[in-house]
Amino acid sequence: MKEIPAKSILSGYRNDTTWFGSNYTMNLYRGCCHGCIYCDSRSTVYGIDDFDTVSAKTQALEILERELKSKRRTGIVHFGSMSDSYNPFERETKLSRGALALLEKYQYGVCLPTKSTLVTRDADILQSIARHAPAVVNVTVNSVDATLCAAIEPHAPDGLARLKALQQLRKQGVDGGVLLMPVLPFISDNADNIKTLVAQAAAHGARWIYAAMGMTTRDGQREYYFQQLDKLFVGVRERHWRTFGSEYNNPSPHAKALWALFSSECERHGLLYRMEDVVQAIRQPYEQKQLSLFD
Repeated sequence: MKEIPAKSILSGYRNDTTWFGSNYTMNLYRGCCHGCIYCDSRSTVYGIDDFDTVSAKTQALEILERELKSKRRTGIVHFGSMSDSYNPFERETKLSRGALALLEKYQYGVCLPTKSTLVTRDADILQSIARHAPAVVNVTVNSVDATLCAAIEPHAPDGLARLKALQQLRKQGVDGGVLLMPVLPFISDNADNIKTLVAQAAAHGARWIYAAMGMTTRDGQREYYFQQLDKLFVGVRERHWRTFGSEYNNPSPHAKALWALFSSECERHGLLYRMEDVVQAIRQPYEQKQLSLFD
């Protein structure tokens, strides 16, 4: 792990809260070592050289506290839009834990996406935040097939382990669900995968699943993805290129049918899957006692 300087940690306030009700975003780290073959953050547009090397932002917690105190409005802070906040180095640095403690101190909420089981370590602070504001953990799970997970996300816990982490948090009163994204065309875009994942999410206590039936590709990331396809899934690269070329949006050719199956299975298992319903479920317990959080 390296260290890099930072002038700011917290984004500006945004009124558009359609992404899990979040008002702010922040990244304590730069880069990621999960090794996911499809990660959009590899795209050249972000300018992250050596993406697989994790860098921690120097004085991140001091900067964050200063920014939290200076904001005119509290709100929900979305962790790690460009990197996983629970990379292996977090065990020692505890930057994410420290940030959660600051959010609790200044009465902010949190939405935390991750592929790491380390998030369970911080259940105590998430419980404290939940007393006054939303505290949400979303685990990204693309499959519960351990062999497939090892291929497409080689250095992350497998999908079932992530669901078990979510189950543990849910039993401790932490709100949360599953991000089913991306669904990789010609690899994981099949009915068995979708049905199994929805059933397992429900069995492990998820309140919702939010899905995207496809993926995105752009310069830098596309080339890396194709290199990995050549190693792992012979013939898929050619099929992918013939179907999508250099288009940014790469929906599964079966997207319509898969969405119909997905929505039906979610309803059968009592899981929310529309973002507007998820946001309402996140906010509802707090709307009467702290309306200012969502102003």
